[in-house]
Amino acid sequence: MALAALALATAAGCGSGQSSSGPVTLNWYIFPEFSGAFVKSAAACSQGSNGAYEIKIQTLPNAADGQRQQMVRRLAADDSSLDILGLDVTWTPEFAEAGWITPWPDDVAKRVENDTLRSMVDTATWKGRLYSAPFNTNTQLLWYRKDLVPNPPTTWKQMISMAEDLAKQGKPHYIEIQGAQYEGYTVWFNTLVSSAGGQIVSDDGQRVTLDQSAVQALDTIHELANSTAADPSIGNQMEDQTRLQFEAGRAAFELNYPYVYPSAKADVPDIFKNMAWTVYPTVKEGVPTHVTIGGIDLAVGAFSKHKQQAFDAIQCLRSPQNEIQNAVLGGLPPVLESVYSDPKFQKAYPMWKAIFTTLKQASVRPKTPAYQSVSLQISYTLSPPSSVSAKKLGTLRSRIEDAINSKGLVP
Repeated sequence: MALAALALATAAGCGSGQSSSGPVTLNWYIFPEFSGAFVKSAAACSQGSNGAYEIKIQTLPNAADGQRQQMVRRLAADDSSLDILGLDVTWTPEFAEAGWITPWPDDVAKRVENDTLRSMVDTATWKGRLYSAPFNTNTQLLWYRKDLVPNPPTTWKQMISMAEDLAKQGKPHYIEIQGAQYEGYTVWFNTLVSSAGGQIVSDDGQRVTLDQSAVQALDTIHELANSTAADPSIGNQMEDQTRLQFEAGRAAFELNYPYVYPSAKADVPDIFKNMAWTVYPTVKEGVPTHVTIGGIDLAVGAFSKHKQQAFDAIQCLRSPQNEIQNAVLGGLPPVLESVYSDPKFQKAYPMWKAIFTTLKQASVRPKTPAYQSVSLQISYTLSPPSSVSAKKLGTLRSRIEDAINSKGLVP
């Protein structure tokens, strides 16, 4: 009899039955999402839990730095109210090393990894264990004006040459890219290094591994920044500035995220009718590009009093129907590979093939608990883009090594 009662209680904790004390509240800390997709998913999962839990959204600040800061402060104080954490794809190593998130049980981890993009599983894994579950992803494409560029470039050299030819003709010609001293610049550099066949740090996050691939990356930045193809404001540009320059009709090319497509459709129909897309250009002819992946992973707080319910809820939140809903309503690319063959998703994302191709061969940012410091050192050392050359490689190596080993001052 006692064993039967225990079995029923355990089942209730797993979401298969209603607890005698009512559903537990799961606080889901996540970035602001204004389409209502997350609210709908939280409500549907709460209702589908059969009284096991109720998900309550706790909205984090808009900026990623603010999101991280709020959660870090709470977790450092052993706050038990953080049940489900929305982590940027670069934060898992730091949070895992600090003991702030709970590793996924092996059997459940296998279910999470099944059908999930391998590059996103990589962002959620630290030291061979899954610490978070990929929730949504993001990647950049090359957007271009087909009235100016009938045949899009496949390499950076081709793109710069095309832009310079357009400049000689007095036509819109800029290549819009994120070159301000911030995370977006690190993403650009990491994409170039990965596409040239290298990586910034070792897999264990302990060593700087910049080699000839980094030289090619630095040469590419130098070539663009010191050509007529570069926007004069490249050193101050983030994602939205590049979007606005393209929409203003000053550019022929833009490297940016898929949100620029509905933006142009709504704001500049004349530009939009000639807006096309393709995969990100390569550094080497004939070698696939490896664009740096973005997105959010969901983790269970280490001090949560409702870990089992939180694991169950996260699996529900990343169900195929919720992934499609997040994509259709919120513009957030899914992490489940099977969703990309769903007609509803394909209709909402006409560029889905390019996105899926890019995601299948994506790269991840340096995996290290000291990522924030590493990123700051990269964007600081390489600013402004016009100053970049292969001569900076030694300084860059040294500063990244200091960041990994917590030495020196962070700019």
